[in-house]
Amino acid sequence: MINVPSTIKIALRALRVNKMRSMLTMLGIIIGVGAVITMLAVGTGAQRRISEQISSIGSNLIIILPGSTTTGGVRMGAGTQPTLSLGDAEAIQKECPAVMHVGPVLNGVGQVIYGSQNWSTAVVGTTPSMLNVRDWGLSEGRPFTNDEVRSGAKVCLIGQTVVDNLFGSANPIGQSIRIKKVPFTIIGILEPKGQSPNGQDQDDTIYVPVTTAQRQLFGTTFPGMVRTIMVKAKDAEQLYAAEKQITELLRQRHRIGPRQDNDFTVRNLTQTLQAAEQSSKVMTLLLGAIASVSLLVGGIGIMNIMLVSVTERTREIGIRMAVGARTWDIRLQFLIEALIMSLIGGIFGIILGVSGSELLSMFAGWPTIVSTMSVISAFSFSGIVGIFFGFYPAYKASLLDPIEALRYE
Repeated sequence: MINVPSTIKIALRALRVNKMRSMLTMLGIIIGVGAVITMLAVGTGAQRRISEQISSIGSNLIIILPGSTTTGGVRMGAGTQPTLSLGDAEAIQKECPAVMHVGPVLNGVGQVIYGSQNWSTAVVGTTPSMLNVRDWGLSEGRPFTNDEVRSGAKVCLIGQTVVDNLFGSANPIGQSIRIKKVPFTIIGILEPKGQSPNGQDQDDTIYVPVTTAQRQLFGTTFPGMVRTIMVKAKDAEQLYAAEKQITELLRQRHRIGPRQDNDFTVRNLTQTLQAAEQSSKVMTLLLGAIASVSLLVGGIGIMNIMLVSVTERTREIGIRMAVGARTWDIRLQFLIEALIMSLIGGIFGIILGVSGSELLSMFAGWPTIVSTMSVISAFSFSGIVGIFFGFYPAYKASLLDPIEALRYE
C-alpha cells in the first residue's frame, strides 16, 4: 500500500534541498496564473461596462430612420430625406400590437443660458413616452404631460451634465433657462445614464415637448415632421413581429407601391447592441486563452526541471527501490513534487493576478473585475498542468532499473 504522507514528506524535502531551482520553476506558473486572472479581469470589466451601457440605452429597442435623398445619382444615406411625422408615431402606438411604447424625436443642438452661465447641449423634442422607451427615470421633479405636448408648453427636463455646468450645487427645479433665446421652465432632472456604447454622454441633453421643438426651436420641413422614431417592443420575442408590423404600417401610410423601395429604415437596435456584447465576451475568452499559453510554458519548465531532477537523483531512486519502494511509490513522489510546485505557484499567481488587476484599474483607468470563477479556473488549471507535465518525468523515474540506478555516479 502506498504511504502518501511519507511520500509527500519526501517530495517536500527534495524541493527544500533545491530552493532556488524550485522557485525559478514555479515562476512560470506564477506568471501564467497571474496573467490569466489579470486578462480575464480586464475582459470581464470591459464586458460589464458594455452591458451597463447597453442597459442605459434601453431594452427591446427599434429605431426608425427617415429615407434618403438622391442627388445626381448619388444616394446620400438614411436620414437625409424627412419622411417621418408625429402621425406615424401615433399610428404605430395604436395599430402595432407588438409595440409597447413609441417616442418620436426632433433633435438638434442649442445654446442654453442660465444667468451668466451658458452651455451647448443636445436638445431633444419628444413625448412623455420617451422616458418609458429609454427606461429613463427622473431623480427630481416630474415629466411633462401629453397636454403640455399638445399645447406646446415651454417646459423641459435636463440631464445631470447640464445641471453640473449651469447650476453647480443649486437646485434647478422651477428655474428658467433660455434655449436658443426661448425661455423654458425646468420641471424635472433626468437620472444619470453615463456614456452610451458609442462614447457619447447621455446626460448632456435636454428634453422638451416635441411640438415646442417644432414651433419654437428647430422648425419643420412639413407639419408634424420628426427626425427619428424610437420604439420599445413588448418583449424580446416580439422584436421581429414589431419590425414587420411597423414596416407594413408605414408603407401603407406613405403610400408606397409593391415594387417601390421604403422611404424609411427600421433597425433593430437591441440586436446590434447585443452583437457588441457578444463580441466583448469572445474577446474576454480570447484574452484568457492567450494568457493560458504562459501556463503551458510554465508546465514545460516544470517537466524540464523534473527530468533534470530524475537524472540527478538516479542513485537515490535506486536506493529507495532497493529497500522496497515500488513503481507507484517512485511515480507518486515525482508527481507530488510537480503538483506542489504548480499549486504553490498558483497561490502566488493568484496574488499577482489580483494585485495586477487592481493596479491596472488604479493607474491605467481600465475597468477590471476579478471573478471567483476566473481564480478557481486558473488555480485548477495550474494543478492540471503540474500533473500533466510531471507525469512523464515521474513515469521515467519509475522505470529505472534498481541495479543500474545504484551503479549511477
